[in-house]
Amino acid sequence: MSDDVVLSLESVTRTFWVGDTELQILRGADLRLRAGELVALVGPSGAGKSTLLHIAGLLERPTSGRVLVNGVDCVPLGDAARTRLRRETIGFVYQFHHLLPEFSARENVMIPQMIDGLSRREARMRADQLLKMVGLEARADHRPARLSGGEQQRVAIVRAIANVPQVMLADEPTGNLDPQTATEVFAQLRHIVRATGLAALIATHNLQLASAMDRVLEVRDGVLWESGTA
Repeated sequence: MSDDVVLSLESVTRTFWVGDTELQILRGADLRLRAGELVALVGPSGAGKSTLLHIAGLLERPTSGRVLVNGVDCVPLGDAARTRLRRETIGFVYQFHHLLPEFSARENVMIPQMIDGLSRREARMRADQLLKMVGLEARADHRPARLSGGEQQRVAIVRAIANVPQVMLADEPTGNLDPQTATEVFAQLRHIVRATGLAALIATHNLQLASAMDRVLEVRDGVLWESGTA
């Protein structure tokens, strides 16, 4: 793990209004995520885990506070600059794989690379390398309907890193899998983080998987607490 901080949240708040009622989801969250670090994000449903991930991933703006990627405050940036930075720096994995059903596993991994400017040949070569990394080289030509749930999620993980991001944000990536498959997929995810030096923040309800990560952060009362702190 590196000492390089890739992603920071500083005093981040997020407030929503429902009619005349103010809902404070985040009340001053602080986070430092370093290269090569695998961090669990835990907390009950509704605590603000997904909101925090969306803010960290530049999908949503905080009500106040700063979001820094490689030291650059992204909150004041315009939409185009935020979109470019997100595309170049951040990979997302969700509970449901969201693979394109009409394309093969290989093509699902190729598409984001080609959108980013790689040639079809280059994208295919990298897709095959990534699928081999997670043991799916023999399934590269299969469409999602012919893959198991665990295989689909492994494809989704390597698709998220196809453009060589520095940060991976995952929202319950094993939440739709049985316990054994969840453990296998998490092992592959951890292998990718270690092999590539990614900084990974993973929201999960699975406390067993959370305990196997480098750190555990809990969203509690709108702020982030390190596991074991009061």
